[in-house]
Amino acid sequence: MAWMQKLYETYEKCAGSDLPDAKALLPIAHTTQQAHIEIVIDHRGNFRRAHLVQKDDADQPCVLPATETSAGRTSGEAPHPLCDKLQYCAPDYASFGGAKAAYFDSYVAQLTRWCDSAKAHPKAKAVLSYVRKGRVISDLVHAGVLAARGNKLLLYQRPGSSRPGEDAQIFKLLTPKKEGGRTVIDQGDAFVRWRVERPSDAASGTWEDRSLQLAWQQYEASQRTTKGVCMVTGCSESGDLRVLANQHPSKLRHGADKAKLISSNDTSGFTFRGRFSDAQQAAGVAFEVTQKAHSALRWLIGRKQAARNGDQVFVAWAISGQSIPDPWADTMGLLASEQHQSGSETVAPSVHVGDVGQGFSQRLQRAMAGYRSNLKDADAVIVMGLDSATPGRMAITFYRELTGSEFLRRIQTWHESLVWPQNIGKDARFVGAPAPRDIAEAAYGRRLDDKLKKATVERLLPCIIDGLSLPIDLVTSCCRRAFNRSGIEPWEWEKDLGIACALFKGFHKERGYSMALEEDKNTRDYLYGRLLAVAEHLESRALYVAKEKRDTTASRLMQRFADRPYSTWRTIELALGPYKSRLRNSRGAFLWEMEKLMDHLQGSFPTQDEKEAFTNDRALSGEFLLAYHCQRQALRKTTDDVEVTPAPTE
Repeated sequence: MAWMQKLYETYEKCAGSDLPDAKALLPIAHTTQQAHIEIVIDHRGNFRRAHLVQKDDADQPCVLPATETSAGRTSGEAPHPLCDKLQYCAPDYASFGGAKAAYFDSYVAQLTRWCDSAKAHPKAKAVLSYVRKGRVISDLVHAGVLAARGNKLLLYQRPGSSRPGEDAQIFKLLTPKKEGGRTVIDQGDAFVRWRVERPSDAASGTWEDRSLQLAWQQYEASQRTTKGVCMVTGCSESGDLRVLANQHPSKLRHGADKAKLISSNDTSGFTFRGRFSDAQQAAGVAFEVTQKAHSALRWLIGRKQAARNGDQVFVAWAISGQSIPDPWADTMGLLASEQHQSGSETVAPSVHVGDVGQGFSQRLQRAMAGYRSNLKDADAVIVMGLDSATPGRMAITFYRELTGSEFLRRIQTWHESLVWPQNIGKDARFVGAPAPRDIAEAAYGRRLDDKLKKATVERLLPCIIDGLSLPIDLVTSCCRRAFNRSGIEPWEWEKDLGIACALFKGFHKERGYSMALEEDKNTRDYLYGRLLAVAEHLESRALYVAKEKRDTTASRLMQRFADRPYSTWRTIELALGPYKSRLRNSRGAFLWEMEKLMDHLQGSFPTQDEKEAFTNDRALSGEFLLAYHCQRQALRKTTDDVEVTPAPTE
């Protein structure tokens, strides 16, 4: 239960703080819901007006009182205390031909118990007075909010129909369903929120009235009788047993999420039977603790601190509420986030000029220093992963507790070890580490399914947070896709090339590869990579002079060259003959320099070591990509025609 304790502490520290979004932390015994209809009444329960609530309204979703049962309901009769669907709060729903079961009796009984208690609130009493009049549907039809013909609610929509009500706006807010071969939209699914207008009342909406929220919390607490030892916090400070929760909240990842982290409602199966006699023995958690912990988790996921991939969610946060770097962002996103926090302007670093290694190091150091200025060394940082295999159950797939200094050090190490010029797209060219989701696509292609993407991101997380080595199969897969240049679009290949180089460099940290061209490095794979870049550059120049646009021989044979470099080089070298003849008259100096460089590279292969010899035809490793990329960049910087090898565009 360490994760719940940390979430509970986060709620206690952040609730009521000056954080810009701290108000989004839900109060105890409350939930959120998208409202479709707003009904305005006076303090005596008289109807005034009603209107539809659009999805993009500023106060959507609204906060409303809820019971343990109603907050986690999926079907069946479980009314909310105040705001609810029309099938719950409208007594005349059935008389207007409502297609669903009417649950008004249980709704009004629960609301009556609250209003008859010592914890009642005037607005709740006004709502009770109004619904007892039995005119909710009738008033909404007369106000033009609901669509009806005669005394029957319409169940379907016909866009552009001339018949009254069939093109009503309410149909655009509700989710259609298939029943009996036709599309049905039941207006009983419309969710109602109440606004009670009283003299000198600044907050007339029930969802924004803090006094009403406190009144419901006090009433809900008074109705609880099950007490025991909380497995998260123990007993109260006075030693008394705490009021335990019977059910735990849902809606963690989004408003329609019904999966729960803690569930023990199976009293007939073997969820806990055989080990415990009741659910509280398996997981006894105080009602206040579970409400605050789940509210904090929901808030953290909604603060855009989470990385999402379908049902998979990873979230990282500091218990103190201070901003921390996003572990799943690429370096450009990391630096942009830090600059946004400090209010400075974000400028994407160039990948072609200056000492990119030194410039990257300085920018990363400044970014980490910005986070360290707010996050103390001893502050607790939590990294947590959530996923669900079924709609109703959720699991914690990853959990780590770190100090602030340790977390920042590991994030910095990750970006430093995988630093390489990246070309993610035409608007995303930077020097740094790629994002895990981009690594997954580089390894398996853009069309990989969600299951494989989730598994890949989950495998990369320990490499970032725990400092583990990259999976060798992932590095190999990225390199193999970068070898296969002819199989993908040019812009996508540029992206895959940068990611493959970053992963190979990060996997072999002990070799100390540089982002700049290492002219004194004479390993076989490195020299072959340089040779291919020179051949491609020479042919590209000849094609540019002739104003031709097509792939070079080196690019078409890149995969074959990576598998059998010596035999393939002979094919590439012979294919360069016509292009050399073309350049000899118009670009003689350039041709002489390229031929001189190719002769130098071929003469640099080791002669004493047979494994490193030029004539060895075994397959090349990812080091070949590093050399190819560095040599290509060096040639582009020194060329006198900047349009020789234009950067690919999407």
